Amino acid sequence: MHADLHSDLHCSYGFAMSTQDTEDRREYYRIDDQIALQIRLAQTQTEEDSLLFSLLGDLHLLEYEAQPLLRAVGETDRSVASYFKVINKRIDLLGQVLAHNLLKDIGPARDVSLSESSLVFVDESVHPIGTLLSLKIVLLPQGFGLRVDARVIEHRHSVDGVQTVTLFENLTDATRQILARHILHKQAQQRRLALQPDDVSAL
Repeated sequence: MHADLHSDLHCSYGFAMSTQDTEDRREYYRIDDQIALQIRLAQTQTEEDSLLFSLLGDLHLLEYEAQPLLRAVGETDRSVASYFKVINKRIDLLGQVLAHNLLKDIGPARDVSLSESSLVFVDESVHPIGTLLSLKIVLLPQGFGLRVDARVIEHRHSVDGVQTVTLFENLTDATRQILARHILHKQAQQRRLALQPDDVSAL
């Protein structure tokens, strides 16, 4: 994926939105990423999620719901909070193992551009603008399993093929928070990697 994917999507389409500042913020937090992705037409989506995909989704939804409780415990008993954080790390490792197995069903990881409100990808099928897609997303390496609806709003030509630009629709707060945490984690990871050459040369 290339740097042009980081442009403000909404400015490109002239959307007049009352929540423009919020949407701009969501587009600002955009990363080039690798995820597992399965694409279906929303109106023809009849298959049920696999048990493994549903398990991954439920696993991380429970983790999201437990975050306020973990913070509350941390304010009163740091030892107990530390213990729960260790348990969370063990769950994350389990999720990564399950996600690896899930790739056999959804497909290998592919390059995308991801934000809290949109996804840009290259696919063999190019769907018309306005098409509503049902996406199964597995965020790696943690293995977050998400099902989201996304509307096709633009096509872009690139050296990798035709890029399909989509906007998410009807995201739950939990799904949006999971996306935000994943993006912030990846951005922090990328910053650390970017600093490594300087650290090495300074030695």
